[in-house]
Amino acid sequence: MKKKCNLEIRKKAKSKAVYLWEIAEKLETSECYFIRKLRHELPQEEKDKIFNIIDEIVKERD
Repeated sequence: MKKKCNLEIRKKAKSKAVYLWEIAEKLETSECYFIRKLRHELPQEEKDKIFNIIDEIVKERD
């Protein structure tokens, strides 16, 4: 079985109860496009940007 790419992004989003469509919305892209991007390992710089977006979404909820 093939290893799932960007697992740390998926795990952080799930643990913080952030949906992938919410991240896509902040990136101003479609959910479909964002999920397709996650199929291949992203560069660390892009991952860091997504981690910051997840934190931002959580802060907005509080």
